[in-house]
Amino acid sequence: QVHLVETGGGSVQAGGSLRLSCAASGYTDNNFCMAWFRQAPGKEREGVAFIDYIGRTTYADSVQGRFTISQANAKRTLSLQMSSLKPEDTAMYFCAAHGGIYCAPSAAGFIYWGQGTQVTVSS
Repeated sequence: QVHLVETGGGSVQAGGSLRLSCAASGYTDNNFCMAWFRQAPGKEREGVAFIDYIGRTTYADSVQGRFTISQANAKRTLSLQMSSLKPEDTAMYFCAAHGGIYCAPSAAGFIYWGQGTQVTVSS
């Protein structure tokens, strides 16, 4: 059973930075996709950044150039460096994963989820 635990959320003023981390355990091989999703109150969960089994990354247009997804520790630590934060980035952020060599395009394709960490950006 894959287990994901996020840390690093908090409150920051607009223009500031935060770094989220996700500790992953329980994988039996290295062929998996990991991603960060976010969900604001009253809105659907949206994909923010994705990283596939060989490290190729994809970003939502809304965060391109401001957020960076990365992996370390033999892919067992997933990070999201967030810079130039905006109030509209306020949401619960989730780490997610699924097996395979391609990333699913939406939340429906992700099997494993963390509990989430809150990010609040004030203007």
